Amino acid sequence: MIRVRMAPSPTGFLHIGGVRTFLFNWLFARGREGGECLLRIENTDTGREVAESTEQIKRSLSWLGIDWDGEVRFQLDRMDECQQLARRLVDEGKAYEDEGAIRFRMPDDGETGWDDVVRGRIDFPNAQLEDVVLVRSDGRPTYNFASPVEDMLDGISHVIRGSDHVSNTPKQIQVLGALGAELPVYAHASDVLGTDGKKLSKRHGAQSVDELREQGYIPAAIVNFLARLGWAYDDKTEVFSREELVEHFSLERVSASPAVFDYQKLAWLNGVHLRNLPPEEYADRVSAYLRDQGAEWKEDLVRKAAPLVQEKIETLAEFQAYTRFLFEDVSPDPSLLDGGSPVLAEAEIALAGLEPFTADQIERVLRGLAERLELKPREAFQPLRIAVTGSKISPGLFESLELLGREETLRRLRAARGAAA
Repeated sequence: MIRVRMAPSPTGFLHIGGVRTFLFNWLFARGREGGECLLRIENTDTGREVAESTEQIKRSLSWLGIDWDGEVRFQLDRMDECQQLARRLVDEGKAYEDEGAIRFRMPDDGETGWDDVVRGRIDFPNAQLEDVVLVRSDGRPTYNFASPVEDMLDGISHVIRGSDHVSNTPKQIQVLGALGAELPVYAHASDVLGTDGKKLSKRHGAQSVDELREQGYIPAAIVNFLARLGWAYDDKTEVFSREELVEHFSLERVSASPAVFDYQKLAWLNGVHLRNLPPEEYADRVSAYLRDQGAEWKEDLVRKAAPLVQEKIETLAEFQAYTRFLFEDVSPDPSLLDGGSPVLAEAEIALAGLEPFTADQIERVLRGLAERLELKPREAFQPLRIAVTGSKISPGLFESLELLGREETLRRLRAARGAAA
């Protein structure tokens, strides 16, 4: 039976590189019939910070749609069992006591190795492996003892983790061998680097799921992006649904080469996934994001504006910049309106009696106005766009005017004429 585990440390937030590794575990388990994915918190204490961090970890994984089987487990819950097993190893001569701590007796000769699914054969000379501490003098088990013990007790079949754990693996293999346990299959995923080739850090951008969520990225895009960091189905496919990832993922296609976290690519993928949403669901996402950000914008107007930008924006955060003019007054830069007063005046007259005040009727009237003034559409519409939205870039002009309504549109045209005078 396939059984894997996600094992974060409760350090305050879930690092995005760790999320990628958890995703690999989840995809591997969910892609195999009957596979299970456990969530284990590798804590060294039980303080309030651990509880808060655990909730953050659970919230981040749940938002991404990465679920787990059974209850969340905590490393310290197995402390008594670890102590008993360590004492057994001492009794068997495989470990010894040293100043209150219990240390494992590593062999001096030979090598410890394994066939890594990602990296191939890896061997460590035993002479280079120190006698690791199993249980500290205060009774707490160390990571290199508690982790393999839990893997043994939980029946973990595959240990899929980051390359930073490669040096821990031979020590844990020795421990498991001394305990008479069956070894899991090991797979060590590559590092995740910034575009400058250095280890991913704050200087590269967002470091947690919470930060990406606040910046307007959606789960489908993040999962798609993270899955492609070091894994490929073929040499061309970039966009995957969650279901397609589950269907196609395999450890054999995970690369040992470092993966690059490219925020431009993430933004592009996010835009693709946003555009693929049904309009109603897209509006739901926009509305929910605005609520999370504390923007008290009218729900019905938000939903009407959403279709106007679905093809334009790459993150939900951009919605506010594109549509703010619908919810707040604007102050156009007078220099951008230079020479536009005649168009604004004529447009005010043409739109004042327009009925119904709909996008198609507005377009018909304004295009006729441009022809009458012998102006190209861009020359005629740009001053109008700036006057009513405050920017050269906005959603469709005619649809925007319809949402603003006749009275507000006329008021802004008058105000802009005054500013340009």
